[in-house]
Amino acid sequence: MASTYADLVTNSNFIDGTAGWWAGDPVKVTLTAPGAGAEATATTEAVELWDAPFGQDGIVLRKGCAYTLSFTARASQPGTVLRAQVGLAVDPWTVALDKTVTLSAVNKHFYYSFISDLDTTTGQVSFQIGQGTSVTVHLTEVRLTCCTPREGFYVDPDSNAAKWVAANPKDPRAQKITRGLVRRPTAKWFGDWNKDVKADVDAYVGAAAASGLLPILAVYNVFNRDNGGESHGGAKSAELYRRWVDAVAAGIGDRPALVIVEPDALAQIQGLRDDAARAERLGLIKYAAEALGKLPHVRAYLDGGNATWIKPQEMAARLEAAGVAATKGFAVGVSNFDATDISATYGTQVSQALAGLGVPGVRFVIDTARNGNGAMDAAGQHVDYCNPGGRRLGVPSSIGVGGAEYLLWIKVPGDSDGMCGSAPDVPAGTFSPFLAERLIDGG
Repeated sequence: MASTYADLVTNSNFIDGTAGWWAGDPVKVTLTAPGAGAEATATTEAVELWDAPFGQDGIVLRKGCAYTLSFTARASQPGTVLRAQVGLAVDPWTVALDKTVTLSAVNKHFYYSFISDLDTTTGQVSFQIGQGTSVTVHLTEVRLTCCTPREGFYVDPDSNAAKWVAANPKDPRAQKITRGLVRRPTAKWFGDWNKDVKADVDAYVGAAAASGLLPILAVYNVFNRDNGGESHGGAKSAELYRRWVDAVAAGIGDRPALVIVEPDALAQIQGLRDDAARAERLGLIKYAAEALGKLPHVRAYLDGGNATWIKPQEMAARLEAAGVAATKGFAVGVSNFDATDISATYGTQVSQALAGLGVPGVRFVIDTARNGNGAMDAAGQHVDYCNPGGRRLGVPSSIGVGGAEYLLWIKVPGDSDGMCGSAPDVPAGTFSPFLAERLIDGG
């Protein structure tokens, strides 16, 4: 079955020879895979570029979706022209992407993003190399992707900030909040406020997939959530939580999503009433990890607290017990303010500790939504977690640095941490233009 999401090209590095690939008239072009990558050779009989084509069929393209074509190529003769296309494999051969590049004798990586005007299951990735002379093109790393970070993260059109701007278009802060927050991709949080979480997740993930973009979700509904704190609530029982997780997984289905699993749930575990409650909490997170981890296009990350809360070895032990092996990922600094380098150091320490516990290769992401000024105040003291002043927006959702897989806006900027700090009258999860403006300005 042809891929619809993630990597659409099969045998992209030609590890299986030329399986899945075709070439045109053998008098004019041949395709082999003698080692690392493929070698396409055009003869003198191939006078025009299109006389020496090769490619792969069975590509699914959806109208309006974002795609990225990338490949690495070099040629036996510098100045060789290569034409790369994505389009229909049948008449009328309409193209969604058409790029002509000039190759040198050393490898160069090419990268092109586009929005498809085609809606087809008979798509094609193809290359043309006819030069009127004998030439060999070396090709590898041929990828066509959809709904991955290459194409970008999905922006929630119905975020709290977007709804506030829509309701207050003439407010002098509206333009600033639109530029700073509304247009930025952040996590969409799902919890006990969702009356039909399966339908809500399905609608959100479906809208992202229809755009060819990757949605960020945070699931936040564990039994005894926040241990009765500002964000208390959650599922009414352990069994209801497991059913809720099943509904979230069903809502995502076979589509791509990046999911943050239960912020604070593991870091707060010692605050539960007894060992039985702690064991139950670990079991519930493990249930979520396994349910989400088995979905084909989901990257799930269990929350791993922040750099100044739980020591790395202890957090690693909790993550291991909570089934991080099923997801291979954890999140650092969710809803907190630690600078990226501090969070990256902590994430690396936790990952190393997990490897020592027999769970190697675990990656981490960092919440950068509000860490632009770090977590220290002017006096060098660590700020309180709840709506502190003097904080600033951090790096928008993107590929990670310092060992992090991604930098993500997980906590929604402008949403209150609770009735505390600089917003004592704003309940947790409620958007405040006052908080938003302070984060944008760094005040």
